[in-house]
Amino acid sequence: MAVTAQSIGRKRNLLHRYKLVMEEFNRHDCRYIPITVIHRDFIYPKFGISRDTLYRILNTPIDEELEKVTLPSLFD
Repeated sequence: MAVTAQSIGRKRNLLHRYKLVMEEFNRHDCRYIPITVIHRDFIYPKFGISRDTLYRILNTPIDEELEKVTLPSLFD
């Protein structure tokens, strides 16, 4: 598969969405609330993702991947 501007943009948008899910997840104290309850009560109604997708997001190094995907611009 060739790396195109479209595939880079898709990956960047996916990682930004992952970041939004992580921000919502981090608003809740997972020391006392199980992940499944956080997913059911807060994540699923807002984002509509499955629990498997939530676990995939939790295991993704989002900031490192964003650095790889972000293209340098003239204004940096």
